[in-house]
Amino acid sequence: MILARVIGPVVSTVKVKPLDGHKLLRVRPVNPDGSFSGSSIVAVDTVQAGKGDTVIVIDEGGSAGVMLGETGQPVRTVIAGIVDGIETEEKVQ
Repeated sequence: MILARVIGPVVSTVKVKPLDGHKLLRVRPVNPDGSFSGSSIVAVDTVQAGKGDTVIVIDEGGSAGVMLGETGQPVRTVIAGIVDGIETEEKVQ
């Protein structure tokens, strides 16, 4: 699992059947301090996340498919949770 921030929606009116009814969001990995740490990726939203939210992302195909109830489907990345706070040794974010 990785931490990421929601950058915004990805609009796709034509999708494969397992993605029908699911919102797609562009997310970018972040460090615990909130700074960006990688390139953005597209994820299936299962928790109604919104722009600016820090989220927990599963970025491994098998687990992502299981979360959608669709094993063996063309899904790699799923948003699994919205982060309320992150406790580090230095302080609570």
